[in-house]
Amino acid sequence: MTGGTGAALVDCHTHTLPRDWLDLAERYGDDRWPVRRRIDRCSADLFVGGKHFRTVPHTSWDAAARIEQMDASGVSQQWLSVTPVLFGYWAPPRHCAEMARHVNDGIAEMVRHAPDRFVGLATLPMGDTDLALEELERAVGQLGLRGVEIGSNIAGRELDDPAFLPVFRAMAERNVPLLVHPWDVGSAGRLARYHAMYTVGMPTETAYAALALLHGGVLSAVPGLRVLLAHGAGALAWLLPRIDRGWATWPERRGGAQEPPGVLARRLWADSLAGDEANIRLAGRRLGWDHIVLGTDYPFPFGEQSPGDVVLASSLDPGTKAAILSGNSAALLTGIPDTSHAQTRTEVDHGY
Repeated sequence: MTGGTGAALVDCHTHTLPRDWLDLAERYGDDRWPVRRRIDRCSADLFVGGKHFRTVPHTSWDAAARIEQMDASGVSQQWLSVTPVLFGYWAPPRHCAEMARHVNDGIAEMVRHAPDRFVGLATLPMGDTDLALEELERAVGQLGLRGVEIGSNIAGRELDDPAFLPVFRAMAERNVPLLVHPWDVGSAGRLARYHAMYTVGMPTETAYAALALLHGGVLSAVPGLRVLLAHGAGALAWLLPRIDRGWATWPERRGGAQEPPGVLARRLWADSLAGDEANIRLAGRRLGWDHIVLGTDYPFPFGEQSPGDVVLASSLDPGTKAAILSGNSAALLTGIPDTSHAQTRTEVDHGY
């Protein structure tokens, strides 16, 4: 299975839902928790607050059906992360931890079905540091999950909140990567028009999260933390020169950053779900070509429906394409750089 470059496709941004549904809306009388109602054997509806949220396919939880689609599209491996609607950061921490355990058990079950095809990313009850550390230990140490996914903010708290630092340090000590996914975007009412939540809101929200990691000193304080930003790092690549200019203009507002944001950003990663070749090239120049990985947002319709198509159709050189589609993912997962395509990659990094 290859993507036309001789490289097997490794999709680092896909989503799941638990096969067995934990109905916390009914248990706790709080309809902010999603409710799932089966339509047929191949699909279900999700409701939040009594309103239809999304129709989801059975490949969200059916590992065998998912692998059939992976085989058909040439994907050798997927990284599994929960659909963000189940983060539940707004809930009482114990309730959030209950859902996190259920979700992580479900992801671990899918990984056990085909450990060579799936990499599991845990969700954590980030609103309580002790509970988050406890679930990180269980998910990675006992369940064998190999990474973590969190939201771009934790119930309105930015990612440079000191309460999160012990969790980030524990991730680095465990040598597991972190996927930061946009969710709970502010100004939701304004963004309801034109589905702007997805087109404008989420990219901006991701840039806010990156700003907290850069300016807030998280990357400086935890040098071993590997962070993947979903959706091509959102608006970050375009905004980096402006962020750097602000860092230079107002030194009293630098937060905990010990280096210019544009320098620290070379430690961040982005997936290839950036929209087009121009945006992928911008992310590659700003973050580094060795820090771009394939991401599709599978199985949702706003993502890339044919994995790797934008990269494959681009004018990037074959070595860079192969690195994005497969090679770079190994370095993100393990922290060990992949050198298999070093001799064939000729894309030039011009920085800004």
